[in-house]
Amino acid sequence: MGYVYALSAALLFGLNGSVTRVTVDAGIDPAQLTFIRVLSVCLIAGGWLALTDRGAFRITRRQVAVMAVLGVAGVALLQWTYAMAIKLLPVGIALLLEYLAVLAVAVIARVFFGERVKGRLWVAIALVLAGLALVARPGGADLDPVGVLFGLAAAATLTVYFLVGERQVAATSPMAVAFWSMGFATLFWAMFSGWWRLDPALLAATTSLDGALEAVSVPLWLVVAWNAVLGSFAPFLLSFLALRRLSATAVGIVASSEVVFAFAFAWMWLGQALDPFQLAGASVVLVAIILAQTARPDAAMDADLASQRLAASMPDDESETGAAAHAAGARGAGSPSDAR
Repeated sequence: MGYVYALSAALLFGLNGSVTRVTVDAGIDPAQLTFIRVLSVCLIAGGWLALTDRGAFRITRRQVAVMAVLGVAGVALLQWTYAMAIKLLPVGIALLLEYLAVLAVAVIARVFFGERVKGRLWVAIALVLAGLALVARPGGADLDPVGVLFGLAAAATLTVYFLVGERQVAATSPMAVAFWSMGFATLFWAMFSGWWRLDPALLAATTSLDGALEAVSVPLWLVVAWNAVLGSFAPFLLSFLALRRLSATAVGIVASSEVVFAFAFAWMWLGQALDPFQLAGASVVLVAIILAQTARPDAAMDADLASQRLAASMPDDESETGAAAHAAGARGAGSPSDAR
């Protein structure tokens, strides 16, 4: 199920690229849209927890600090650096740079966390990068050096998202991680997004869906709602659920298929056609994903071990709280080691 969650998240994120393009073209600033997205996820996750698991609102001081890092560095800054890269570079190249995080996650997991990986996983990573290079066609582009720096910054923040997210869903539920991380991302963007300049009348106006759907016009608030719920809450939750069952390395590789989905939806919806090189690259990425599914180690560092290390580093009272939270999460979602 971990791969199903990861692929579903990539599909929704890929589709949301076109939805976001329509939303921004309609007049909403990217920073304002980002604020709406993270706020919506925080509110939906908070409402869910209020009904099903109020204990998730009580976390330790250490967890608050880690959630703040995840929310700001792994969510808020990721979206901003990626948006800036998109502004200065072609979409495919920006995604190619961002997904260098796949390699960074694998190296960090091996060097710092002692995770054993089979050789085929490194082959899969190489195929992913080669496939993304074909999809993006970087050799034919005049790259803005500032845009490249933002793309590399997006890779760094995506690395934080995968590695920190993996260890947090081991200690508490994915919904709680979504609430707390998006909450801190909301606080960050509340200060810098300029949301107060958004004209409410703009949301009530109708907008064309462009491209193949140009004849269809809907209220802008409906497009924004899609972006917030199916383009943000659903894929973020699916990503956290995937991280609960798979290693950050595996999820990072599968998540790179977002590039393929993004190009496919842009082609079908917005008319951005793929050339033969890009189609070949998409095929290579899909082959790499299948290869990565067979590369899981027999005794890798899993979520159970991560939570044990987290508990061992806490004071006694916090350790007991963290262990109880992990046990509750395991009852709700199944044992991570069993899933693997």
